[in-house]
Amino acid sequence: MDVAADELARELDAVGHGARLAVAGGSAAAVLAPLRQRLDPELWGSLRVTWVDERRVPKSSPDSNRGTAHRAGWLGPAAPVGLELPLWLDEETPRRAVKRVSHSLLESFSGRLDVLLLGMGEDGHVASLFPGHDALRATAPVVLVDDSPKEPRERITLTLPCLSTAAVAVLLATGTGKRAQLMHLRSGSSHAPIAKIPHLRVVTDQAL
Repeated sequence: MDVAADELARELDAVGHGARLAVAGGSAAAVLAPLRQRLDPELWGSLRVTWVDERRVPKSSPDSNRGTAHRAGWLGPAAPVGLELPLWLDEETPRRAVKRVSHSLLESFSGRLDVLLLGMGEDGHVASLFPGHDALRATAPVVLVDDSPKEPRERITLTLPCLSTAAVAVLLATGTGKRAQLMHLRSGSSHAPIAKIPHLRVVTDQAL
């Protein structure tokens, strides 16, 4: 986790004030805590942050990426940034969420990202972009996934064209369950969604 935080801090320092960061949920989001310690407070306070995906659940749910990060103090009132773009708001319809996020990505993020903090599933999915899913072919920056192979079924996700605007993507992949996908990724034989992310730097506890 410290290695991932070091990588992210270096890249965000290089971008400077107002850097645009998209963050995965789960264990990857915990990197935000050591990342904040490494960044100048003014830089942290100027960050523009969004999520790479979010489940359609209330913020109070343990399945909410944003809610979990706020409750842990990684983001939110305890660790305020310049701008945080939530992908879901409580009681928001999917259509309204996609419209709002698409507009905000264009207006507040200038349609681009600088740095990604990613996690990966054992099947090689990234964000809510699953192997063989139609969302992999999306051209819009954000889409609704209403038939996710993992529960909850309804999610909103940034797409490959949006994620690919980032100059650097740091993938935190820990645990033996990720090793097979990482081996395929290293050998260049992977056809999983993670292999479609450019400028990828892998941080793992697995011997490859």
